[in-house]
Amino acid sequence: MKAKELKLQAECNRKRLMQIVYKAKAGHIGGGLSCLNALTALYFDVMKVDPLNPNLPDRDRFIMSKGHCVEALYATLEAKGFISSEIINTLGEYKSILSGHPTIEVPGIEVNSGALGHGLSIGIGIALAAKMNKASYKTYVLMGDGEQGEGSIYEAAMSANQYKLDNLVAVIDRNRLQISGTTEEVMSLENMRQRWEAFGWDVIEMNGDDIEEIMETFAAIDYHNAKPHLIISHTTKGKGVSYMENVLKWHHGVPSEEQYNTAIHEISDRIVALRKDLEDE
Repeated sequence: MKAKELKLQAECNRKRLMQIVYKAKAGHIGGGLSCLNALTALYFDVMKVDPLNPNLPDRDRFIMSKGHCVEALYATLEAKGFISSEIINTLGEYKSILSGHPTIEVPGIEVNSGALGHGLSIGIGIALAAKMNKASYKTYVLMGDGEQGEGSIYEAAMSANQYKLDNLVAVIDRNRLQISGTTEEVMSLENMRQRWEAFGWDVIEMNGDDIEEIMETFAAIDYHNAKPHLIISHTTKGKGVSYMENVLKWHHGVPSEEQYNTAIHEISDRIVALRKDLEDE
């Protein structure tokens, strides 16, 4: 997919995310918006997945460790064709298969997740199984930066290096805000790069707000260097909605009708502009 096409897809997914949260009257919208570009790139440019055959043996695996931002994953899975809009629209309703964290009842979701600190350990098990079975698939794990306060992550980090899991890519959504303040106020994470390099990981930093850079970063990964890969994705919490960007209160929450209309208008304007650019090429 071309960069402009992926940008358009990301904006369409962003608009859908707003609609999902607004209708369900619940959701962790700030972190969902910050990781949406990376999710869109993974599903539409990087990973081998097939919505018509979600259990394809050699499919790439994705684990959303920051499971509270599942609405962004729902929007992405719907756009890719894994789940229908009819199912998405049941979020928040009685007997819906959708919940506030990923569950395996939903097509395209590999594991139940959301208890922070668990996703990387699960991903390591999946990646190690691929090595043992000489399988070709890759495993991708998306974590939050606030999640980095969980000690289980660092036990997992050591084992990934021990087993030379170069078929594993972890992404940290580095938006620098968590529920109770900035990450550096709550539990300082810097120097993040040096810490993960000390654990033996191949560490890459990228601007997670920039689609071209995301595409280039994933394309440059060396899957044969005997090291697990960590991408520190520098993002903006609430990305793409002017009044939400870098505002702590939008860690979670539902916009009012006026706020919702403002957000939809902003995103729709960008969608129109991107479609025109593509038509003019």
